[in-house]
Amino acid sequence: MRNLNEDTITQAVIASLNGCRDERLHTVITSLVQHLHSFARETKLTEAEWQAAIAFLTATGHITDDKRQEFILLSDVLGLSTLVTAQNHAKPAGCTEATVFGPFYVTGSPEYRSFDDISNGARGEPCFVRGQVRALDGKAITNALLEVWQADEDGHYDVQLPPGDNGAVEHRARGKLRTDADGRFAFRSILAEPYPIPHDGPVGALLSALGRHPWRPAHLHFMIQARGYETLITHVFRDGDRYLDSDAVFGVRSTLVAQWVRHRPGTAPDGSRVDVPYYTLDYDFVLNPQGSAA
Repeated sequence: MRNLNEDTITQAVIASLNGCRDERLHTVITSLVQHLHSFARETKLTEAEWQAAIAFLTATGHITDDKRQEFILLSDVLGLSTLVTAQNHAKPAGCTEATVFGPFYVTGSPEYRSFDDISNGARGEPCFVRGQVRALDGKAITNALLEVWQADEDGHYDVQLPPGDNGAVEHRARGKLRTDADGRFAFRSILAEPYPIPHDGPVGALLSALGRHPWRPAHLHFMIQARGYETLITHVFRDGDRYLDSDAVFGVRSTLVAQWVRHRPGTAPDGSRVDVPYYTLDYDFVLNPQGSAA
């Protein structure tokens, strides 16, 4: 392995992997080395550019913590998240499509009952969400677990806000609930609004350099789990949003776009009196059975 040059270095690195006992790891790293080396050759990568890339990745790591995942943002804006999702979640026609997970999911969100208000004080106009979870054959899926999260009207998720007096994040516009015997669910939250992804870090600087905006169209996040079915991670997007065709993270699917209907003040779907205009969203989800081929 002495006297390597630009023509022999790639095969030398690949040969060094022969001791790897993990077949999948060997396959992935071999391909990664080949593509990285081909990229460097194709672009005639300079040392200054290589050093700038190292600095960019270092800055991405430094800004990443338990509240902000800059590497997921980077994957999202480069379309890699959507590519991996599409490759791994092909579904039969009629199933609800999956889309990107995003960087703001957290475990331990509070549990709610039907028609509870999951906004918990988050800023935004009232919105009532209803729907059904069912199988491809139309059968209602009982006791499915839905996890829901969204940004407030200022474009902030709860984990982006300062912690409470006890030092913990107060969960807002985020929660868990289960479907009833008819597979139905309902909750109160706030109107989904468009917002920019965090762009005060290296990913934002990259977008600016590329002449791209950081905005996402208004949406709700859902993760739905039920025994015997594939877990669904998806969004529901608000119809008419100006960013539907230029989502910064390439997550929009036409089948996931729905109407938020505006209502005058009056009696809401949960029977309560609402003294301001409010919105309703009705959207059903169809899950794919485990082991089902697309």
